[in-house]
Parts: sequence; C-alpha cells; structure tokens
Amino acid sequence: MVSRARRRQYLPILSWIGGYRGDTFAKDALAAVIVTIMLIPQSLAYALLAGLPPQVGLYASILPLVAYAVFGTSRSLAVGPVAVVSLLTATAVGQVAEQGTAGYLAAAILLALLSGAFLTAMGLFRLGFVANFLSHPVISGFITASGLIIAASQVKHILGVEAHGETLFRLVSALFHQLADTNIPTLMIGVMAIAFLFWVRRGLAPCLKKVGMKATTASMLAKAGPVLAIVVTIALTAIFRLDQQGVAIVGDIEGSLPPVAVPSVDLNLLRSLVGPAILISIIGFVESISVAQTLAAKRRQRIDPDQELIALGAANIASGLSSGYPVTGGFARSAVNFDAGAETPAAGAYTALGISLAALYLTPLLTFLPKATLAATIIVAVLSLVDIRAVGETMRYSKADGASMLATIIFTLGFGIETGVVAGVLLSLSLYLLKTSRPHMAIVGLVPGTEHFRNVDRHDVVTDDKVITLRVDESLYFANARGLEDIVYDLVADNPTLEHFVLMCPAVNSIDASALESLEAMNARLKDSGVTFHLSEVKGPVMDRLKRSHLLADLTGEVFLSQFAALSTLTPALVDGARDGAHPQAAAR
Repeated sequence: MVSRARRRQYLPILSWIGGYRGDTFAKDALAAVIVTIMLIPQSLAYALLAGLPPQVGLYASILPLVAYAVFGTSRSLAVGPVAVVSLLTATAVGQVAEQGTAGYLAAAILLALLSGAFLTAMGLFRLGFVANFLSHPVISGFITASGLIIAASQVKHILGVEAHGETLFRLVSALFHQLADTNIPTLMIGVMAIAFLFWVRRGLAPCLKKVGMKATTASMLAKAGPVLAIVVTIALTAIFRLDQQGVAIVGDIEGSLPPVAVPSVDLNLLRSLVGPAILISIIGFVESISVAQTLAAKRRQRIDPDQELIALGAANIASGLSSGYPVTGGFARSAVNFDAGAETPAAGAYTALGISLAALYLTPLLTFLPKATLAATIIVAVLSLVDIRAVGETMRYSKADGASMLATIIFTLGFGIETGVVAGVLLSLSLYLLKTSRPHMAIVGLVPGTEHFRNVDRHDVVTDDKVITLRVDESLYFANARGLEDIVYDLVADNPTLEHFVLMCPAVNSIDASALESLEAMNARLKDSGVTFHLSEVKGPVMDRLKRSHLLADLTGEVFLSQFAALSTLTPALVDGARDGAHPQAAAR
C-alpha cells in the first residue's frame, strides 16, 4: 500500500482538493479569466515564433495546464508556450523538417514528448540539481541574446518580407537585403501595433489610475492590451481588405479541440531531437522553477523542485499527446495569475477550459488577424527580457561571472542558441575550476583581547615565530591539492625557526582522495623537517571521512576543535599576552 504522504508527494492535487471551497473557486475562476485573455494572443504569437500553425499554440495551452494542476506544487505557476522555448523549438525542428509541412508539426510534437519524458525521468531520479550547472549569469546572458534574436526574427513579419537565419547577424543581413521589398501596409500595422503595445505596457495603467481605477485592476487591463491590438487590426484588415494589398494574415483556422493521439515515432528523427529536447528541458525547468519559487516565497509556500520536474514532464507529455509543442512556466502570465488572486493550481485548469472555448468558437474570428500584429506582440514581450546593463553590473562585481555572461551573449548571437548555452556552461565550469584550483589562503594570527583569528595582511594580530597557521577558504580536491602542498613547503622553507604548522579548515567542506594523499605527503615531509603538523576546526562530515583513512593515526600533531584551542596549547604565553592586550614580539605581520 502506498502511504498517504507518498501519494500526496507525487499527486500534490490531493493536498488542496479536499479543502476546496466556493470562495477559492471564485478567486481561481477570476484569475483564469484574466490569464485566458492574456494567453490567447500569446499562444498564437508563440506558435508563429515556433514556425507552427497558430492553433497549435492554443492546443499547447489546454491539456498541459490540466496536467500541471494535478502534478504541480506551485499554486500560481501558469504553464504554456513561452518565447525562449518557442525559439528553441523552431531551431531544433527547423534542422530536421521544412516549415509548413506535416513533418515539421510531427517533429515539434515528438520534441514535446521527448522533453516530457526527460523531465519526468529527472524528477523520478531526483536530478533537479543538474539545472544548477546553468549559472545565473549564463541564464541571464542567454535570455538577453535570445530576446534580441527573437525580436530580430519577427521584424520580417513587420516588414512583410522573407528573411531567415539562426543567428542575429544572418537575420540582420537577410533583412537588409529585403528592405526594398517592404510592404507598406504591413509596416504601418506592425509599427502602430508595437507603439500601441509599448504605450499600453507603460502608460495605460497610470492613465486608468488617474481616473480613479484601482491599481490592481488597472494593471490587469494593461496586461490585456494585446487583445485590443488584435481586435483593432483584425477589423482594419477585414474592412479595408488589406490582405489583398499584401498584408499576411493568419487565414482560416479550424475551430476544434486538440486531437488526442499517440504519434508515430521515427527512430532517425528521435535520435536527431534527443539533444535539443534535453536542452529545452533544462532551460525550461530553470525558467519555470525560478518563477515558481519567487511567487511561492511571497505567500510562504513551498516548492518541491523534483516534483516540479515531474509536473513539467507531465505537461509536456500532455502537450505532445494533444498536438502541441514544448511548454514551461511563463513569468508574465504566472505573475498575472498571482496578482489576480489564484489560490490553487485549479486556476490553470479553468484557464484550459477558457482556451478550449476559444479554440472552438473564436478561431473563425481570427481569419484576418495580421501576422504583423502577432510579431509586434512577440517583439514587445521579449524586449523586456533584454538587459544589456546587467553585463556591466556583473562584470564589476565578478570578472569571471561577467566573462561567462558576455561569452554566452556573443556565442548565442553569433553561432546560435545551442552553441551559446553550451559555451556559457563550459566557460562557467572552466572558470569555477580555475577559481577553486587557486583557493584563497591566508596566514592568520590572533586578534588581541579576543579568540578570533584574522589575516595577518589585513588586521593587527599577534603571531609567533614557532607557529604558522594557514587558513584554507575552499574545499580540497584534486585541482588544488598540489598547489596547497607547494605553499606549505615554501612557508616551511622560509621559516627556519618553525616548530608547528596548523592547517585551519573552517571553510573546508570536503577532502577528496587526491587531497587526502597530499595531506599525508605533507605530514610525512613536515615530520622529516622537524615540524609538527596539526589540523584545526575540521567539520564533522570531513572528520568522519578522515577517520576512515590513515591520516589521523599517522598525524604528528593533533586535531584541535578550534584554532584558539590550538594556539592555547602550542603557544600559551602568546595567548596569555594577547588576552591582556599586550603585543609580544611576533613574526612579520
């Protein structure tokens, strides 16, 4: 029998469905209405970005939301198509099928299923930590570069021309060569839509508040700006038959619910999409979990990252089984869902109902929707993700992190999405290895009148010629063990009166086999030099592992609980003098 706790762990819906009340339903339903209004144009636009028919965006916003409501732990996260995942989908699928063909849609569906399977497997094996290999600077740089590429990729719809390319430079070059073919009516619609959407984003809410509307209501109406842009441009295109003047429109969309079926699997196609599916899964999970944790913290709720992997996996599998493409949690719609008062994941299920009604009854009204309007929606949405200033701020704080962020941006813009992410991750890992292979170390002394030890180069401390204490501010492992040996041997050689050497380990969280071998070598070599080797402030888990080795048995000195205890034993006169505030003769500070 599976325990109730275990059932609730894998089916979080059981933790809230039993106490579901009418007032909770009212809040969830209101949030669902608002998110539905926002999600309809987003779903259509992001399907366009992914190179898919518009209705596929609606399909990807129905069953995935229901699946997440059952398996998700966030009360506010709203899943569905998002810009970055849509771009990754277009990049991956475009390499194996031609856009507009049945094979293209089949590949997108298979990509969703693969992403879902990978995410679910990661959750079941509790591998959420894998996403930690994407550092924040890498993610920030990737999102900034992706935002620029996405915006550039939509300019062709604003101009009414054909332009393709996987990198920013190829897109800009293609657009430049097509400028002479710009369709003026399309350009006017696109520019007006962009201007209107930017104004709605920043100016509508303040205007509504000036006339007495509540701030929350004004903000919600501002989020619905794309809907008004769609209604107006559809009306203009239909009335003046702008489609006959070269304005590209969505065209006829069959009003139907998504067909639910298990797609046929081509093994060659499967092998081609495994790599992109893994990348999409990790990028989507990082974006989703960061949003979920941010919103959960505001209500003091808890998010289970491993269960979130399972929930996102279920959402993607549901998307693949219902003719959709990869999905994840979106920041903008999740924030709207939260602000609208959603209490439970049921709000997502109600949103799915709203999208279903839209897919059934509203699609015939979208025939004259200009693709330029959808492109404008995407451009305005993704440009808010671009943060060039963050590069300078990160660089000032940490040159290593700034370098990884800048490299991610450059490689993504110049060589494509996948290359950019891989380059950012590899550079982050390389910089981490470089940093930890040269850990910060300091010779420390006793601060007079205290039991604290500080760097002799930074503080007024007391030391003794016969004792050197070296504090290591990093775990010891194969990459830095030999460097530690060299430093210790140099200190011993430069101090002929040295009798005791203390390795202070308050920041050492682990010691691997290579570092253990180095410690054993240092112990033997110091013994031959007539110097006693001691350890201090060794953490419990590290001490547990050392007890399973020969080091402690062969150690020439002692393992002290604290550095103060070490100095009290080795040089009691110095400690007594420091306690009285005296400064006895010391080694060079």
